[in-house]
Amino acid sequence: MSRLDTRLESEGAEFLVLGQLLIHRIPAYKTYTNMPGYDLVATNPERNVAVRIQVKSRWGTGAKDFPIQNFDCEFVVAVFLNRGSKDGKKEVADPDYYVLPVSIVSALPRTANWKKVSMRNVVDLDQYREAWHLISDFLNTSGKAAGEAAALASS
Repeated sequence: MSRLDTRLESEGAEFLVLGQLLIHRIPAYKTYTNMPGYDLVATNPERNVAVRIQVKSRWGTGAKDFPIQNFDCEFVVAVFLNRGSKDGKKEVADPDYYVLPVSIVSALPRTANWKKVSMRNVVDLDQYREAWHLISDFLNTSGKAAGEAAALASS
């Protein structure tokens, strides 16, 4: 089976995350295409603090892993789009969002060839499902300390 071109869906995932940030009252914007290390920036203008967010998306329903090589951000938002399967056997469902401090993702084991991490290796994964508050907490407290506290809480 040929490889599926998911560039449009990947770009859409970035906009989905941007929309989620905005409806959760987190000011954010999309960076220029192919900015190394991050795709979105969330800000707290009153505190003059910003957080870089890398969006990783997977097209297929039931996907649980994604490739990542660059950790030059504070958060990774994994978006599982759940668009079915190429063979049509899996159903389309709503997207799943996981808001992960980069320290959690960078500590996960990665495959040798594609540098994939598996969400199965994240301890207490459900605590990160739609955890937009981690980003707002980061922006509203001392920034880096909030991200480290979130990482310690999951250990």
